[in-house]
Amino acid sequence: MFSPYHLTCEKWTPSLMRHPDRHNEIEINYFPSGEMTYLFQGRKISIPSQKMAIFWGLIPHQIIDFKGNAPYYVCTIPFSQFLNWNLPKAFVDQQLKGKVFIEQHNGFSNYDEFILQRWSEEIKNISRLQLVLLEMQARLTRMAVLYKPEDQESFHNQYTATQVEKIAIYIAQNYREPIKLTDIGKLTGLHPDYANHLFKNTFQCTINEYIIEERIASAQRALLTSHRSINQIALENGFNSLSRFNAAFLKINGCTPREYRKKELGLFQHPSF
Repeated sequence: MFSPYHLTCEKWTPSLMRHPDRHNEIEINYFPSGEMTYLFQGRKISIPSQKMAIFWGLIPHQIIDFKGNAPYYVCTIPFSQFLNWNLPKAFVDQQLKGKVFIEQHNGFSNYDEFILQRWSEEIKNISRLQLVLLEMQARLTRMAVLYKPEDQESFHNQYTATQVEKIAIYIAQNYREPIKLTDIGKLTGLHPDYANHLFKNTFQCTINEYIIEERIASAQRALLTSHRSINQIALENGFNSLSRFNAAFLKINGCTPREYRKKELGLFQHPSF
């Protein structure tokens, strides 16, 4: 099962999952109280209370047990955004290999609960969105810098990325550049049509459709967090013409980039509406 979440920070009520979940975002979990047990690639991982946990959502994960019914925080960060932060390479590489990072250092629990509560409130506030992203980057950087491999048991040392995961990583790193199916074929060693078939079985969309969605998602963030022109944002995100960008944006969002920027910023300026 695959479903995109994009950039979110919410409180969820714990519940068992009948099927594994997959989504192409980095996921953050934090349990103010209680405990959650996931199944990752056939291995149980328990996340204790008051310890921030981070993992790549494309690795199938399933909640199979939990203690306590208190709501917990779930944040999802677009994968391309995560890669653009240029976090320490060892940290990123372990994420891509399916490692679940659990905060090992004491003293962060009160701070983490505070910032997660703030993120959940401010992530819908256009004027605060860039600040939330900077704080997310800083928090993950702090975890990456303080992390030592010997602090916790290595997870899936022998894990090898699937072909679909390799494609998702490649797109997240290169979606602003021209990408052809032949490039994907060379990357995976598969016939481009078969690579597209495997990808569609996981993501319910073709590789080209997914590339467009990545570009549009990045453009949406730029429309709301910068004053750059629409044409500049289109070019920066891999569209070779404004007309192609407008058409793709309209198809996905039901409005033009200009209408989207005006509506979203207008809603912030006039919250009563």
